Amino acid sequence: MTKVIIHGCNGHMGRVLTDIIAKDPEIEVAAGVDPYQGVENTYPVFSSLEECDVSADAVIDFSNAKAVDALLSFCEKKTMPVVLCTTGLSDEQLKRVDEVSKKTAVLRSANMSLGINTILDLLKKASQVFLPAGFDCEIVEKHHNQKLDAPSGTAIALADAVNEANGNEYTYIYDRHDRRAKRDPKEIGISSIRGGNIVGEHDVIFAGMDEVITIQHTAYSKGVFAKGAVEAAKFLAGKPAGKYDMADVIAAK
Repeated sequence: MTKVIIHGCNGHMGRVLTDIIAKDPEIEVAAGVDPYQGVENTYPVFSSLEECDVSADAVIDFSNAKAVDALLSFCEKKTMPVVLCTTGLSDEQLKRVDEVSKKTAVLRSANMSLGINTILDLLKKASQVFLPAGFDCEIVEKHHNQKLDAPSGTAIALADAVNEANGNEYTYIYDRHDRRAKRDPKEIGISSIRGGNIVGEHDVIFAGMDEVITIQHTAYSKGVFAKGAVEAAKFLAGKPAGKYDMADVIAAK
């Protein structure tokens, strides 16, 4: 039985995660951490990590970028594995992730879904065919109107998969409204749309002469991310220090 602490347990994703874990006999919530205490839970909830004295096999984090610094310090001190699902981290925080991974297991992925992580592998192969043939690559991501970061971490991960497979020769362009110039062949455009309650939609467009190929992923509920986080926590429990991602989880299946 894998025991986890949910960091951000009373947020929307924390509630989805709690419901999914309740139906899984292989994992249980040992405790939750959330400054908001207005939700009844079947497990103890602490208002801060400093107050949490419950032992567990891993932490699953669905909080926000501001809370990640304290989380990383907590996991480093406790040598507790962490599934880091929060996006929008700064360069300094990403460096801190690298430091903590030397002392405990850290699994970080821009997107926890099986579909997105399969597409990442597909993009590496597809882009090695399309880009050398002169195709342009554009990425359009759509999310709900409450999402704080833009572009999404998933959009960046998709762009990185294309770029890395082609020698990291491409520049990312996030805004074209003030650019009066022809498109540079060595760029990847990333556009963000925010509206309504769109859970998450990502289109990777390869546009060539007389043909367009679009690879699309649509998430219809946040349950796909929570399910991935649960599988990641099961995988990470007991693993040695180091950096992991969802590709490792999928490979272990």
